[in-house]
Amino acid sequence: MSITVEVGLLSGKTAAVKAAAHERVAELKHRAQIALEVGPGRLVDSHGTVLDASASIKQSGVQSGDSLTLHISRTQACGSSRAFAGILGDGRVATWGHGALGGDSRSIQDQSQDVQQIQASEGAGGAILGDGSVVTWGDVDHGGDSSSVQDQLKNVQQIQASLRAFAAILVDGSVITWGGGGWGGDSHHLQNPLKNQLRGGQQIQATAAAFAAILGDGSVVTWGGAGDGGDSSAVQHQLKHVQQIQASGSAFAARGGDGSVVTWGDAVAGGDSGGVQAQLGNVQQIQATSLAFAALLADGSVVSWGTVGDGGGVQHQLKNVQQIQASEGGGAAILGDGSVDRLKNVQWIQASRRAFAAILGDGSVVTWGAAGSGGDSNAVQNQLKNVQQIQANDCAFAAILGDGSVVTWGKAACGGDSRDVQRQLRKVQSIQASDQAFAAILDDGSVVTWGDNDLVRHVSLPSLHSGGQNVAVLNLNLGSARRRYSKG
Repeated sequence: MSITVEVGLLSGKTAAVKAAAHERVAELKHRAQIALEVGPGRLVDSHGTVLDASASIKQSGVQSGDSLTLHISRTQACGSSRAFAGILGDGRVATWGHGALGGDSRSIQDQSQDVQQIQASEGAGGAILGDGSVVTWGDVDHGGDSSSVQDQLKNVQQIQASLRAFAAILVDGSVITWGGGGWGGDSHHLQNPLKNQLRGGQQIQATAAAFAAILGDGSVVTWGGAGDGGDSSAVQHQLKHVQQIQASGSAFAARGGDGSVVTWGDAVAGGDSGGVQAQLGNVQQIQATSLAFAALLADGSVVSWGTVGDGGGVQHQLKNVQQIQASEGGGAAILGDGSVDRLKNVQWIQASRRAFAAILGDGSVVTWGAAGSGGDSNAVQNQLKNVQQIQANDCAFAAILGDGSVVTWGKAACGGDSRDVQRQLRKVQSIQASDQAFAAILDDGSVVTWGDNDLVRHVSLPSLHSGGQNVAVLNLNLGSARRRYSKG
C-alpha cells in the first residue's frame, strides 16, 4: 500500500513524498531530502517524536496525509584545506586548525553574532549574519578580505566559494564577488544579467576557479576560468529549464526539467558526457568527484562518466542505491552479498575527490573508484550494517550506524583508523571533515576529532561546548569536489 505525506522544513518549505508502507523510514527521509534539496536530517512527527530510520513506515505509525518535519542539522559543507569551524548555540563562530587557512577567526569575533551560514574557500571563511551582512576571515589571497565590497554586502542570502574567491547572492538576485579575479572573483560584466533573476535554492555552484548560476528563466550564466567551466558558450543553447547544477573540480553538469543532462568544462573532469548521453534520461540527481560525475536516474540506477579511477569508469548502471558519498581515492562496488555488478536501491548520491560511495536500501555500503584511499571497504564490510550517513575526506571514509556508532576505513593517517577515539564515538549525530581529519558531533553538542595530528591537536573541545552550547560543525574543506582539486 502506498501513502503520501507532507514533509516540511522549519523554513516553511514543504513537499509531498510518496512511499510504500513496507519501506523503511530511511527511504522516506531520503526522498524528502531530494525533494526539498537539503542534506541529512531526522524526520519528526506531529507529536515531536523522532522517527526511527530503521523501522518500517507501517511500524512507525505514519499514515497517508500525515505532516512530518525534516529537522536538518546546521552542518554545512565548505572548504578550507586545514581547518574546521563551528556555529555555537548562541550564533557565534568557533574555529580551529591552521590559523592562516581559516582556523583563526579572532579578527571577526566581535562582529560574528547571530551567524546564519558559513562558507569557505581553500584558505578563508565567510559568514552571513542575522542582519544579512557578511564577515570574512583567513588568507587574503583566498578571499579572506572583503573590505573592497563590504558596503555592498547587505541583505545577503547565500554565499558560495571557489578555491580562491567568493560569490554572495543578495535578496534582489544580484551577485557580489571578491577574491582572485581568475578564480571567479570578478563578475562585474555579469551584474546586469544576474540582478533580479537568480533562482531560489541552489542558485550557484563552483568549480576550482569558476561559478555557474541558474537564472529565474532556467537558463545558466557562468564566469571565472574558462577552462574550469567559466565559459559555457558552446552549450548555452542547451541550457534551458535547468533545475540543478553540480560541479567537479573543473567542469559543470546541469540537469534539465526533463531529466536530461548538459555538461561543459574540462573533458578530463567530466565536462564531456558524450559517451553516456544516450543513458542520461530521467536524471533525478547529480553528484561529482574532482574528475567524474554520477547521475541518479528515476529507476534507481546510476550512470557515471569522467576519468577512470575517479568513479567515471564505472559505466554499468548501478541499481537502487540509497546514498552515495565519495572520498579522495575511491574503490570497488560491494553489496551486502559480496557481489559487485548488481547494485540495488539507489536513492541518494554524494561525492568527494576521487570516488563514490553508496548506502543501499538495506543499510549496506557500496564503494567504487581508486582503491588506495578508501575505495576498498572489505576490512569493515561486516560492520557496515544499518548505515545512516557517510562522510569522506581526501583518503578515508566514516560511516554513522543506526545506533550512533562510527565505522571508518581508508588511510589511517587521514582518519581511516578511529580506534583511538572509538569509545568516545557514541550517539554521533553527524560527521564533518577536513582534507585529512574528521570531526564527529555527538548528541550532547560535544565534538570528537581524529586523523591528521596537526589539525586534531589544535582542537580545544571545552571552548566549543562550554555552558551546554550546541555545536554545528561545518567542514571547512570537504563537501564539494573543488576542494580536492588543484589546478595544473
